[in-house]
Amino acid sequence: MKLALLFLAGCCAAAEAPAVRAPVLLELFTSEGCSSCPPADRLLQKLDSAQPVAGADLIVLSEHVDYWNQLGWKDPFSSAKFSERQRDYAQSLRGEVYTPELVVDGVKGFVGSDEGEARQAIHDSLRTGKAPIRVEVNGGKISLHLDHAVEGTLWLALAHDTMKSNVTRGENAGRGLSHVAVVYSLEKVGKIDKHDAAFDREIAFTPHQGETTRIVAFIQKPEIGRVVAIGQARM
Repeated sequence: MKLALLFLAGCCAAAEAPAVRAPVLLELFTSEGCSSCPPADRLLQKLDSAQPVAGADLIVLSEHVDYWNQLGWKDPFSSAKFSERQRDYAQSLRGEVYTPELVVDGVKGFVGSDEGEARQAIHDSLRTGKAPIRVEVNGGKISLHLDHAVEGTLWLALAHDTMKSNVTRGENAGRGLSHVAVVYSLEKVGKIDKHDAAFDREIAFTPHQGETTRIVAFIQKPEIGRVVAIGQARM
């Protein structure tokens, strides 16, 4: 009888253990100068906060492009680096450059406000496993650790947790816009060799005072392909 009770208790404990969710990277290429972009910004916020896809841990990044800046409103979060990254995706995915665009795990791009397409791409991505990167912040340094052998380019993104703007000119004139995980730094950390069983990196880091920063590290197949490893932290 006692053994049976212990067995039942063990089953209950196992049933209550939280399921491990697989990380999926969502990159939204957007602009405050584009009237079609606010619905995509809202969808990214929804996917981030609600985490609505079973089995998926959605890691989101907003990358504001700069090619809308000459049409009346200069997006304060925009960078030529993000425009260049989107052009690289257009080449690797054999697509076009447009906003808003959502890219899932580096392998699928589509109109960023299309929730049905987003959910399908996330489900498809769950079929491909990824190695976890452990991301920790120790004082003025970011520590990255990976236990699995993968090959690719290691990227590090730093993002404002949330940001808001009151747009006074351009297609969104008079609107208040909000964004989530707004990238302000995206840098190549280095190349990872598949023959390395593990790696550790330490990177100098100066946080923005008074706000939450998202730190996302990920490895893509050269040069800008499928995401094969990822991790994130906040501080």
